[in-house]
Amino acid sequence: MLGLSPNTERDYRSALEPLGLLDGPTDELPTLESLRAIVVAARGSSPLPQQVSSVERWAEVAATMVERGAGAKAIFDYLRVHEPEFAGSEWAIKRLVKRLKKASGVQVDDVAIPVAETMAGDIAQVDFGFVGKLFDPQEKRMRKAYVFVMVLAHSRRMVTRLVFDQKASTWLLLHIEAFLELGGVPSVIVPDNLKAAVIRAAFRSDDERQLNKSYRELARHYGFKVDPTPPFSPEKKGKVESGVKYVKNNFFRTCTDEDGSAVRTNLQKWTEEIANQREHGTIRRRPIDVFNEEEAAALNPLPAKRFEIVTWSRARVHRDSHVNVAHGLYSVPWTLIGQDVEVRSTPSSLAIFHQDARVATHDRVRPGKRSTNEEHLPPERRNHRQRNRGYWEDRARIIGEAAGAWVAEAFDHDDVLYQLRLVQNVVLHLEGHPKERANNACRRASYFGCYTYGGVKEILRKALDMEPLPAAETTAGQLPQPRYARNIAELYGQLPLENLQ
Repeated sequence: MLGLSPNTERDYRSALEPLGLLDGPTDELPTLESLRAIVVAARGSSPLPQQVSSVERWAEVAATMVERGAGAKAIFDYLRVHEPEFAGSEWAIKRLVKRLKKASGVQVDDVAIPVAETMAGDIAQVDFGFVGKLFDPQEKRMRKAYVFVMVLAHSRRMVTRLVFDQKASTWLLLHIEAFLELGGVPSVIVPDNLKAAVIRAAFRSDDERQLNKSYRELARHYGFKVDPTPPFSPEKKGKVESGVKYVKNNFFRTCTDEDGSAVRTNLQKWTEEIANQREHGTIRRRPIDVFNEEEAAALNPLPAKRFEIVTWSRARVHRDSHVNVAHGLYSVPWTLIGQDVEVRSTPSSLAIFHQDARVATHDRVRPGKRSTNEEHLPPERRNHRQRNRGYWEDRARIIGEAAGAWVAEAFDHDDVLYQLRLVQNVVLHLEGHPKERANNACRRASYFGCYTYGGVKEILRKALDMEPLPAAETTAGQLPQPRYARNIAELYGQLPLENLQ
């Protein structure tokens, strides 16, 4: 009853009984001072061991840090680093901090301010909760699973979904499905600081918060405001915190299925028939009744058009002037190589921005495929990306028939070595000249069996294409004789022809 050990109680009684102080009417009790003096005289005044704290000499430093909001662990770490003579324990610092806080009394920040009753349709709180590993029917394997919970702050009606990731696209889709199930949109959504919602959290009241652009577009489309909770303050969204705990401790504690499809079906049934039908411990009413009677009509109406899932991401422009988005490659102007860009993705299209200016737009491609705008590549090098023989033959035929024939011959004149690079350089060079000259140069090169870039280039540089071709010498029943651009005697000086073998 007294909260004392039997030995302590006996020590006090043995000091007071001989003097008759335990007898008599209760309204004639001795004063506390006289009782204390009798007990001290009987038991002695020897102090208890360790009356002075081992870290008392640093109490002033600790008090200053406590005023600044530092905790016991932070003070302990500071003293270990900056006070060479400090040898106290962390528990000693904890006891010191506790004593200092008790001596300073209750502070303003220690007071929990009760939130005023939330108006119908005003606020919904959302959060995720980890529920273990379940079988994902899409990926055919066991994966980490999460339960998404939205709780209307007024009626406490819940919307729940089972998911296998917390991607931005999943986050947006869950909101859309929740609004459809509720038949309306709350005025304010209170999320946690997950990256799908908040890019930059506000750690102080004057910090600037930055929302995920995808979430911002969703909020603008459905007409709700976003009020992220401060970091490390789960109590600021206590309704959904309690809701997640309730779902995990009630439904998932009794759920024996491991298949995600079955769990989804059973979770939806449990939410409708149990969670929203129970008498809530705070409002003492069934959430579904409060929702139907007071909150459903107070929600903002759904927009006429459903929101198309939009995700924003950052990407680095690689050396090939492309960015990688969901394993698809998309081109941007080559001058942005090495820089970061922002990508706005929808299921059907993709837009790329640099410093808030749109620099590229593409249709979505399958993973592993490439979408390239030729204008995004350097003009002098963009044509080299084409490596198909047919492409270059078609391009040469645009110049003329002779150019097309020369390209075909150039590809075929070596039965092993692929002549793509040669053809690319020659065709690009021919395109810089009038078509008549380019075709004449190809006729001359073909006539003399010249299949080098340098040879075609020299024909044009020396204007040999403007000279008539010599007639081919033939012998009856034989192929044309070998053709040379020069007299063969010039190759061997003034040697008589009969000495040439």
